Amino acid sequence: MHFPVFGNSCRPFTSFITQFVPKHQKVTTDEIRAFQQFMDRNSQVLVLSGAGISTESGIPDYRSEGVGLYDRKGHKPIQYQDFLRSDGIRRRYWARNYCGWNRFSSFEPNSGHKCLAEWERQKKVSAIVTQNVDRLHQRAGSELVIELHGSAYTVACLSCKYRVSRYLFQQTLTQLNEDIITSHEMDRNQQLRPDGDIDIDSEFVSLFRYPSCPRCEALLKPDITFFGDNVSKAIVNSVYEMLSQSDALLVIGSSLQVYSGYRFALTAKELNKAIAIVNIGPTRADTFHTILRFNARAGDILTQIVV
Repeated sequence: MHFPVFGNSCRPFTSFITQFVPKHQKVTTDEIRAFQQFMDRNSQVLVLSGAGISTESGIPDYRSEGVGLYDRKGHKPIQYQDFLRSDGIRRRYWARNYCGWNRFSSFEPNSGHKCLAEWERQKKVSAIVTQNVDRLHQRAGSELVIELHGSAYTVACLSCKYRVSRYLFQQTLTQLNEDIITSHEMDRNQQLRPDGDIDIDSEFVSLFRYPSCPRCEALLKPDITFFGDNVSKAIVNSVYEMLSQSDALLVIGSSLQVYSGYRFALTAKELNKAIAIVNIGPTRADTFHTILRFNARAGDILTQIVV
C-alpha cells in the first residue's frame, strides 16, 4: 500500500484525534531544524515506537499525564500470571475485549505512522520496533515491523501452535454468547482501554463464555505480551542485531518506563549511536547526555521533515 507524498516530505493526511494526546507546546522552528539535521546525518535509522504515536489515532495510553488511564481512572493492565491462574479474570478479560474489539480494530493510522512508512520506502528507516499491539504501522504501509509485545490481531494457544485471527475469534465469541448479547444492552460510548477492552456490567461478565483451544483444550490468549510476561529472546536479539547495523535510534511516543524498550536505548548509548526522542512528557532516558530531545507530538514534527 502506498500513500501520496508531496516532494520528499510527509504531510498530515487525516485529522488528529486529540482526546488522548497530553498537553504540549507547539513545535518550534529550531526543533524542526535540529530534527532535520539528525535525519540528514544518519542514513539508517532504527525506530522504536510506543503508545504515544497511536494516541493521535484515538487509542489511549496508560501513563500520559492527565489523559492516560493510570492518571485519569487508576486502571491497571491485566497481569500475565493473573490471566493464567483465574477463570474469572480470563472471563472478564474476554468479555471486555469482545465488547471493545470492533472499535479497537476500526482505528486508522495517523500522519506519524504514514511518515514512518514513507521513510521506510525511502530507505531511511531500517526497521520499526513497536511496543504497540494495534498494527497501525502495518496499516500505514510499513513492512519492516517488529512487534515487541505481539499483536492484538492474533489469538494463540499457550500449549500447542494453534493460532487464529482475532476477527475469526470474534465470530466464535459471538456464536458462544448470542443469548446474552441479544439480552444485554451494550454501551457503545464506554471508554476504550489501550489493550482494546472496555468496562461492562458484571452480570454480562459472569455469563460470558469463552472457548479453549480447539486442538488441545489448553488456554487461548491474545498473542500479546501481558505485564509480568517476557518478550521472547529471539525478538530481543533480532532488535539488538538491527540496532548494531543502524546509525541511530529514534524513539517516538514512548516514556521508556518499561524495560523491554528501555534496554534498546541503553544499548544504543553503549554503542555510541545517535539517539533522538520525540515524546510528550519525561522519559527514562532523559539523563543521557547525548540525546536529542523533542517534547512534541509525533505528527507535528515528523510531517515537517524531508528525507
